Amino acid sequence: MLFLVALFLIKNISFFEKSLNAVLNKTENGLAYNNITVGEFVYKDTDGDKVSDWEESLYGLDPTKKETTEGVPDSTAMDKLKMDQSGTLEANGLNSQSEENLTETDKFSRELFSTVTTLSQGGEIDQATIDKISSSLAEHIQNSVPRKIYTLADIKIINDSSPKAIKNYFNTSNTIQKKYPDKGSVIDILQRFMIDANNVDTSILVELDPIIEQMQNGANEVLKMNVPQSLSSAHLDLLNAGERIIENLTDMKLFDIDPILALSAISQYEQNIALSESAFSKLMVAIKLKLNN
Repeated sequence: MLFLVALFLIKNISFFEKSLNAVLNKTENGLAYNNITVGEFVYKDTDGDKVSDWEESLYGLDPTKKETTEGVPDSTAMDKLKMDQSGTLEANGLNSQSEENLTETDKFSRELFSTVTTLSQGGEIDQATIDKISSSLAEHIQNSVPRKIYTLADIKIINDSSPKAIKNYFNTSNTIQKKYPDKGSVIDILQRFMIDANNVDTSILVELDPIIEQMQNGANEVLKMNVPQSLSSAHLDLLNAGERIIENLTDMKLFDIDPILALSAISQYEQNIALSESAFSKLMVAIKLKLNN
């Protein structure tokens, strides 16, 4: 977990170093970072390209150059990055209802800067404050909320819990499982994605696509199953556990544009796998009990 947080901080070091390690002092013109007021820091534009330094750093651009990529103005690159980000989020069902369509990383970064500024009004940011903000980041990563939760109204419940209905349910489940076998190892993909403590290879994450597609196709067929009333609760728990895993895998692919969301997905993956295995085990127990009665 700490390794994953470190990777995120490395990607955003120029912004977070200024935020977490700054000593903000009061001046006649307001709070200051060294000899720069907070307002000047927020709007500071070293290269004069109308994109603030901290935002360029957040998006991987060089705040000292008008063209991080030769021939492409940073202002144009920023617009394209935001458009690509918005399109990717929408394609993955993550498009925000907010006016700016902020990513989780955008939201946290702005909240962090605001928090640091507020806490610094009394003087220096000490180590305890930095530790508290770091803990907040870890909590933010660990506790993302599922976007989709199925309810009993979403599944086809039948008022029949006879042995025949239970057996039909069991046979249908086995057919779906055989039709959509595992398409690869997520753990293996993540191990190759994390090259070392300082580098990742996001191109590896495309290998998650067939796994996501296979799981989503299986989930779609599970939604069409006739579910005996007595199994409905256990069936729903397994369906929601699978949906969490699908969301995790989808979010992992967004590491380049939303590292906090991706890190949250990676940190939660094994927990959700365990949740899925537990839900499956409980469903199997419920089926056996019904068939043996």
